[in-house]
Amino acid sequence: MKYIIAVIRPHKLEEVKRELEKNEIHLMTVVDVLGCGRQKGVTEVYRGVTEVDNLLRKVKLEIAVNDEYLDKAIAAIMKAAPEGDIGDGKIFIFDMAECIRIRTGEKGNLAIG
Repeated sequence: MKYIIAVIRPHKLEEVKRELEKNEIHLMTVVDVLGCGRQKGVTEVYRGVTEVDNLLRKVKLEIAVNDEYLDKAIAAIMKAAPEGDIGDGKIFIFDMAECIRIRTGEKGNLAIG
């Protein structure tokens, strides 16, 4: 079992969700987040004053998958998320020790679905 965290541009969320659904990956948690990386923020001029905002809006997807779906999930995100510019995002992959479905008590692969 793997736990995937993907941080992407907010306007790419629907496209990424469509690609994941094409690959039978339907279960995810989505959170609006702020962050900074190599992009180092955005510089704007407002009423003649230059302002730098180094925390940019992003969307974080958290996806638990059984091992056989890992490559499909990564491929779907990599297909839909990039624009080819700094700030496209990151994908983090972790081994997941356990998963338990609260309603039924199912554990492991069965709990993920």
